[in-house]
Amino acid sequence: MEIESLYNIFLESKGVTTDSRKCADGLMFFALKGERFNGNSFAAQALSQGCICSVVDDARFFDANDKRMVLVDNVLKTLQQLALYHRRALGLPVIGITGTNGKTTTKELVTSVMRRRFKLNATVGNLNNSIGVPLTVLATTPADEYAIVEMGASHPGDIRELVDIAEPDYGLITNVGKAHLLGFGSFEGVMATKGELYDFLRAHGGKAFVNRSNPYLMQMAQGLDRMEYASGVDGNAQGALVSGKVLECNPYLKFQWQSQNGPVHEVQTRLIGSYNIDNALAAASVGVFFGVPESDICQALEEYTPSNNRSQLTVTASNRLVVDAYNASRTSRAAARESFSVVQSASKMLILGDMRELGDASDAEHQKVVEALKQYGFENVWLVGAEFQKASAGAFRCFDSVDQVIEELSANPVKDRTVLLKGSNGIGLFKLDETL
Repeated sequence: MEIESLYNIFLESKGVTTDSRKCADGLMFFALKGERFNGNSFAAQALSQGCICSVVDDARFFDANDKRMVLVDNVLKTLQQLALYHRRALGLPVIGITGTNGKTTTKELVTSVMRRRFKLNATVGNLNNSIGVPLTVLATTPADEYAIVEMGASHPGDIRELVDIAEPDYGLITNVGKAHLLGFGSFEGVMATKGELYDFLRAHGGKAFVNRSNPYLMQMAQGLDRMEYASGVDGNAQGALVSGKVLECNPYLKFQWQSQNGPVHEVQTRLIGSYNIDNALAAASVGVFFGVPESDICQALEEYTPSNNRSQLTVTASNRLVVDAYNASRTSRAAARESFSVVQSASKMLILGDMRELGDASDAEHQKVVEALKQYGFENVWLVGAEFQKASAGAFRCFDSVDQVIEELSANPVKDRTVLLKGSNGIGLFKLDETL
């Protein structure tokens, strides 16, 4: 079936799903498959549950007598092609966001700001991969004025694949750091891959929002039509669309900002960590550029409440938890550690989990964290995972897994402390909320 014909079916549908558990009347079911599952086996079931169409690529599950079934060479590629067709049919502006750290938080902040003036669709959660991006695009409707699309990457070429689906008109890279080195091979590989967003914008006359305070991003943005924002400066940084600085962070970030010709604003956020100043200024820059009133920008930034274990404060019956347990690259960990060092508390505790996907650099990067912990003078530190056990060499208390930590906390409860939880999502530090 030609993509145009499939698009006509899409226009008559109520949307698409790739989850056989979420099939409902009027949806199109795309039968994706992976190493451990084959969505094709649910194609007939999806139709019985009310889907108007099942797109399959396994002939064993294709019924030629059922006109509601569509056989294609590759379901994922077809989903992506359909999204691109829809994106071009809509013709609305798309803002693409990527980066090593902070992309989901920045996407949420940009979305909160832009919704003060515009109707738009944005990536839900962190559905930012080769499946999530086309689903986001296909969820955008003619009633929307903008689409905000988050893009993640773990291998070279990942961002190139995603920008070719979403075709952004505007782009924002939060930062570049040492994460997923196992996939990228090197920090230069990270820069090149994240920079694929800038490459697309250059080639298609797009514009970028660039953090002037980040030398790597400025280097990558050479020759690109861009709007710059700057952090850590006093007053109005000359030539920057927006500038600002941290006022305090104890533990919530409070900062001031101003546009080139606007007054100075003070914003009290609900974000944990001074490093979020860059994410907030990025959102303010987007808002200013698109004409969102500055008072609305401030209100959006103040009212945004983080979730999904990102930069959030959880107060339990026993402790205050600074939870940043979704991402744990070296860059994000250093920022969290520095921010936590200035938090005022009578008793601090750090529970840190291994950093995943660092490849050959893993030993050295974990050793750097241990040395930094010593330099900061942190005493009550628990490290979780095999990598930290090797690097610690007895300097701090270590645990094989989060389950061991739960056992220890159950036997010897921790009370009246401010606890930083920081680790790769796979370590599972988020499970400690109930125990702490």
